[in-house]
Amino acid sequence: MQRLSKLVAAAGSASRRKAADLIRAGRVRVDGRVVADPGVLLDPDKSRVELDGRLLRPQPKRYFLLNKPRGPLSAVVDHRGRTTILDLLGDVAERLYPAGRLDADTEGLLLITNDGDLTYRLTHPRYQVEKVYEAEVRGRPTPAVLRRLSRGVMLDDGPSGPARVRLLRPGDETSLIELTVHSGRKRMIRRMLKAVGHPVHRLRRTRVGPLLLGDLQPGRWRPLTQHELTRLSTSIHEGAAPLQGAAHADDKDS
Repeated sequence: MQRLSKLVAAAGSASRRKAADLIRAGRVRVDGRVVADPGVLLDPDKSRVELDGRLLRPQPKRYFLLNKPRGPLSAVVDHRGRTTILDLLGDVAERLYPAGRLDADTEGLLLITNDGDLTYRLTHPRYQVEKVYEAEVRGRPTPAVLRRLSRGVMLDDGPSGPARVRLLRPGDETSLIELTVHSGRKRMIRRMLKAVGHPVHRLRRTRVGPLLLGDLQPGRWRPLTQHELTRLSTSIHEGAAPLQGAAHADDKDS
């Protein structure tokens, strides 16, 4: 038996959170009747699930690691015609979406998938998935500033929470800082650094959980390896069944 929200997400129609919203909006039918409770348990082999009249079928799980450059939006579509991260992937048969977001002017690691359950676990605060950023900032942060960042900074929407902080490259005009955080509120890293007097010139995410950006060039992408999928599954849910869907040796990068 599976929750209805998980079944909808598994069909590639939405992330798990979005799937729950679709269900509550009355857009999902089970065996011909509207079901508005995302937590209803169903047998996926016996239940007919439809979204807006379209029969939902589980899709093969796909997982891609993208080095997002500056500019593209972390969105599936943009009604103003701006470039999105899916434009960088080109033609992919499955309906994909980003597992989390990066601001348009932020670079680095972004996981693209149709696995709604994985997306939920990577983005929900309760799972405490680490995200690592490198920030080139104005000026040279003092040890006192680094300690302040590590304890957390009060922002206009509440405290940022603690961070692990390392000064990678000090400089008089600009410095490079590494910050490791769990939460991912809108533009949080930029707001933290501005609050302590060191505005960001460039921001790049280098790690999400066990996934490393490595030497992947900006705008390029690759499928996750089975080893990465296994480590990712273990990191977000001890005892979970291994994720499947890694590329074969003859799969090509973009």
